[in-house]
Amino acid sequence: MPRGSSPKRERQYEHIKESAQDRGESAGRAEEIAARTVNKERARSGESKTAGRTSTQDMSSGERGGRRSGKGSRGPTYDQLYEEARRRGVKGRSDMNKGQLRRALDDKG
Repeated sequence: MPRGSSPKRERQYEHIKESAQDRGESAGRAEEIAARTVNKERARSGESKTAGRTSTQDMSSGERGGRRSGKGSRGPTYDQLYEEARRRGVKGRSDMNKGQLRRALDDKG
C-alpha cells in the first residue's frame, strides 16, 4: 500500500488480497489485484495526487465485480448445465443446446 493510506484502504487491500487467494490466485497475483483495485478506488474518491481518466470515468470496481458475479446474468453456463445433466443421467444431453438442457433438468428435477 502507498504511504499515507487510510486504515480503511489497508483493510480493503487485505480483504481483496485474501479473497483472491481463496479463489486460487497466487500470492503475487492476489497482491496485484488488491493494489490495482484499491488504487482505483483511491483515485475515484480523490485520495490520490494523480488519477488516470479510466480510473475516474470507468465503472467502479464494485460495479464491475457485481456484473461478473452473475448479478443479472442468464443463469448457469452451458457447461454447468451439461455437467448437472451428466450427474443426473439425462439421456441425449450431448445433442442438446443450453435451453434444452435447462428444460430437461427442470423436467427431471
